[in-house]
Amino acid sequence: MFEREGVRIHYVTAGTPPGKSDNDRTIVLLHGWPQTWWEWRHVMEPLCNDGWFVVAPDYRGAGGSSKPASGYDKQTMAADIRALLLHLGVTNPITLVSHDLGMLVGYAFATLYPDDVERLVLMEAPIPGTKAFQSVATTRFSEAKLWHFHLHGAADNVAEMLIAGSEFSYLRSFYVRLSSNPDAISLSDVQRYVADYTSPGAMRAGLELYRAFGKDEDDNRRMLSEKGRLKMPVLGLGGTASFFLPLAEEMLLEVAENVSVRAIEDSGHWIAEEQPDTFLRELRRFIQETDGK
Repeated sequence: MFEREGVRIHYVTAGTPPGKSDNDRTIVLLHGWPQTWWEWRHVMEPLCNDGWFVVAPDYRGAGGSSKPASGYDKQTMAADIRALLLHLGVTNPITLVSHDLGMLVGYAFATLYPDDVERLVLMEAPIPGTKAFQSVATTRFSEAKLWHFHLHGAADNVAEMLIAGSEFSYLRSFYVRLSSNPDAISLSDVQRYVADYTSPGAMRAGLELYRAFGKDEDDNRRMLSEKGRLKMPVLGLGGTASFFLPLAEEMLLEVAENVSVRAIEDSGHWIAEEQPDTFLRELRRFIQETDGK
């Protein structure tokens, strides 16, 4: 556990920390909503065996981390992750892998600290401030695959009131509906996630990530105007049964110069759980292609 400005950040690691071996490679895995570090359970050991120091945090508001009243804009959350890495002694540029709302934190991290990121993997979310996000936000509710963006972003705690008492069935509907393989996230996994998101303050904290989209949009547009597009290699990964692939290339080229996009066959939204072996293959391929660049 690490604490920054009164906010505790829970994290799990695998492998040897920097300074304790000849290998100084760090890979950071940022989970999405409604998940925790547990999202990466199938891939942490293989990455460790590849020689990586693997860091899988629970970002603020999730899992074992604090649920503060504020700070859910993605730049503040990215600053949490950077402070954690410095606490762990990570000073060399990292490989940053991010999924769903964690992808928005990963993107913010790369815009704020580009020299700290050797390569960036972005999976399965629209980036606020891009044309793709605007198209998602304005899609007719009845046709929107991401209709929950509207609900979760509503004011006056409406979402919490509607979800209260139905947390298990509500959260499980996402794991099933957005999956190509509904068995990939087992009932025991669902129970674990639901236990985390029904702990005191957790549901509200998770929904605050959506309510911060307006500030994220302003921050992302400002960073793009001030710093230009990202320069490090960026890989977009999307499941063939998900929403992400059709918008990925155009969206990522809007914010990054060196972009490749690849499909994960037979996967929906939950790539690292539905197709962990294919995910690892594409990640390793990307790392090999971008080593020394």
